[in-house]
Amino acid sequence: MKKWLADLHVHTLLSPCAEIEMTPHHIVMKAAETGVNMLAITDHNASANIAAAIEAGKRYGVKVLPGMEVQCKEEAHIIVLFDELEQMECWQQIVDSKMLSLRNDSNRFGAQFIVDADDNFVAEEHRMLLASLQLEADEIIDYCNNLGGICIAAHIDRPSYSLLGQLGFLTEAMALAAVEISSIGLEELTKKCLKPLVGGLPYLTSSDAHRMTEFLAGPKTAFYLETPTVAEIRLALRGEKGRSCLPGCFSKVCIERNLL
Repeated sequence: MKKWLADLHVHTLLSPCAEIEMTPHHIVMKAAETGVNMLAITDHNASANIAAAIEAGKRYGVKVLPGMEVQCKEEAHIIVLFDELEQMECWQQIVDSKMLSLRNDSNRFGAQFIVDADDNFVAEEHRMLLASLQLEADEIIDYCNNLGGICIAAHIDRPSYSLLGQLGFLTEAMALAAVEISSIGLEELTKKCLKPLVGGLPYLTSSDAHRMTEFLAGPKTAFYLETPTVAEIRLALRGEKGRSCLPGCFSKVCIERNLL
């Protein structure tokens, strides 16, 4: 098994709340420099910067998974991950059909930029991406699973925009692959404060980075996989067939610079 130090929740400058420095090329370059060899680009309800990140990833030897942070009707965030861009394109069509027709106020929420793999400006997204889809959580999970992806309940240890915060509990029947917690939440989970509320679901840690300092200092998850695919990640989360994962890990630069 190969070790993959992964951050499966990273935003680019397509997300209105992300800094302009969060270009696909810059993220992938910093990942390679710091020993992170698997990423998921997960912008809010959008995927237009994923192709650029995948192209940059090939240059730097970083595996980039197509992903998205989706906001469901319950106003909670769910991470969806796929193996192929074609799957993401099908998913984006579903998202677009369920998105409210609202125009982004860039002065209030921030601009939403699409760039290429060399950080050249391509376009500005004018639709408001920070909005709930007309899909409930269960519907999002079903659509994603049927397309061959996996769903992760995002930052469940936070009071806002989390499935746990909105619903009060999670169950294995929801068909989530895992729950994501922050480094602070990891300590809480270790003390078994959150475990009874997540229905025995496996957990991982990610940075949810919107700026580079968050990406460098944020928690990662170490996966031990044959290949960096969604199916292998699912096995690792379950601890099956020799695959495994270890949440609460950090990049080497984070440790060296004492950023914890």
